[in-house]
Amino acid sequence: MLGKIWKPEVFQGRGKKKDYFEGWYFKSVSQDEKIAYAIIVGVSITKKANKSHAFVMLLDARNQDLHYFQYPLSIFWASKEKFEIKIANNFFSLNEINLDLDDGETKITSKMKFENIVPWPVKKLSPGVMGIYAFIPFMECYHGVLSFNHTIKGYVTINNEKNDFTGGKGYIEKDWGSSMPSSWIWMQTNHFDEDGLSLFGSIAKIPWLGNYFTGYLFGLFHNNKLYQFTTYNGAKIEKLQVTDDKIKIRIVKEPLELEIDASRDEGVDLPAPKLGEMTAKVNESLRSRINIKLFRKNNNDKLLILSGTGRNAGLEFVGDINELLKGF
Repeated sequence: MLGKIWKPEVFQGRGKKKDYFEGWYFKSVSQDEKIAYAIIVGVSITKKANKSHAFVMLLDARNQDLHYFQYPLSIFWASKEKFEIKIANNFFSLNEINLDLDDGETKITSKMKFENIVPWPVKKLSPGVMGIYAFIPFMECYHGVLSFNHTIKGYVTINNEKNDFTGGKGYIEKDWGSSMPSSWIWMQTNHFDEDGLSLFGSIAKIPWLGNYFTGYLFGLFHNNKLYQFTTYNGAKIEKLQVTDDKIKIRIVKEPLELEIDASRDEGVDLPAPKLGEMTAKVNESLRSRINIKLFRKNNNDKLLILSGTGRNAGLEFVGDINELLKGF
């Protein structure tokens, strides 16, 4: 259904039989910022039917725990028209999560509602964060930013310990395709001292017609305005440095310049898809910090428009930095 291109949030994988994954990522941080969970729901469709399954993951960033619940693919249900998913007694949409998970050792229940969703804009010739690349049918992986920032009402209970998320902040994104890239950087935070400020960014190795290029997507949302720095809108990465605990980036889209200085904290290994199968690993932290500065250039001068430090940041680096550098 071609119309799905302009609805990146809905299930894209109807009819897929092998080498396919699709996953939605919900990050939720409590109002006091003491609790941070990432809840990931999706499907893994492999060549071996007995390995295909639906899943729900919960990453507990503070306690460094990962809970993975696996279900038969046959009980996964998704609406054709909008983002609504059911797996057994679990329900997911843009505005709501209901969890009823129990594997005999861990029991998780939740009711959360999301308000004031802020998605990456969908336009006729640029349907979401992928821009024109959303129209290309052979991409290894597609991405969607469904909410930069929203407010939460509700709770998550893990083994009878109830955690209140009312008044907290959330973020929603998704990926779908055959595999995650072999090398990538990903970052996200919406916890700045200044309200209404959010950052999402990714840099990845993109296979392309027998070769590859390095693609990048950065969005800085501030006071209802989205500053876009992407491969397809002419932005250029002028600096990329990665060490064990630091990621430094400078990206320019004239007349704007965005500087990012991210500090990685200890993370948790999450399963990730390779040819649809959840056999790869990615280490993710929800306790990192990201410093940003946005400048407007005027001849030889740079005017600082805004700056801040994002807390409770999601941060990932996977693969070989040299692959990313060679792709520019």
